[in-house]
Amino acid sequence: MLESFNVDDVLFIDIETVPQQSGFDELDDDFKVLWDKKSTYFRTEEQGPADVYERAGIYAEFGKIVCVSAGVIIQKDGERWFRAKSFYGHDEKQLLSDFGQMLSGWMASPKHQICGHNAREFDFPYIARRMLINNLRLPDALNVAGKKPWEVKFLDTLDLWKFGDYKHYTSLALLTKVFGIPTPKDDIDGSQVAHVYYVENNPERIAVYCEKDILATAQLFLRFKGESLIKPECFVRV
Repeated sequence: MLESFNVDDVLFIDIETVPQQSGFDELDDDFKVLWDKKSTYFRTEEQGPADVYERAGIYAEFGKIVCVSAGVIIQKDGERWFRAKSFYGHDEKQLLSDFGQMLSGWMASPKHQICGHNAREFDFPYIARRMLINNLRLPDALNVAGKKPWEVKFLDTLDLWKFGDYKHYTSLALLTKVFGIPTPKDDIDGSQVAHVYYVENNPERIAVYCEKDILATAQLFLRFKGESLIKPECFVRV
């Protein structure tokens, strides 16, 4: 599996998102009405729009990106290392601009690809939508409208695991467990990101969490290829 892909040519990506505001009451009147309409599709009869506002972060129209982490596998001193960099903070436009410049530089090589877990349906389109909302030019790698399938440089570990079974979803946490990939069980999980961002005001903590996911995705990619994992001590932040 994946024999034709060189792991050194893959940039692993993950994002963390939060609702646009800290609470439903902080929205302006128009957005309150629009969220009320949007949330009718998944809330119960007993719930109002404010009760489910924590879900707003998964929609690019109602959420925002607070961290994009990217990492590559490199060879150093006879060992395989993983080097990660995060773009994070309160200024979404700036972090997306910085990430976009990095991504364009990476994709200048025709051999290079980008990869995430469920990224084809979530991370990549979410980044593109938020870039447009922030009036930023899309990097060519994300500007996929009108491209032929073989021109799109997306890899997705969830897609690879589906083997054509498009109604099947498997979380990254479950796959790392199935494949025996060690992952840290400390600190936060995805459901706590908004609290860490709005209450603790700690984007750095979110970045550390996000980097664990890109490392786990890279490890899963290596497992799919039947190759050895990256040692814990061979992870470095830049």
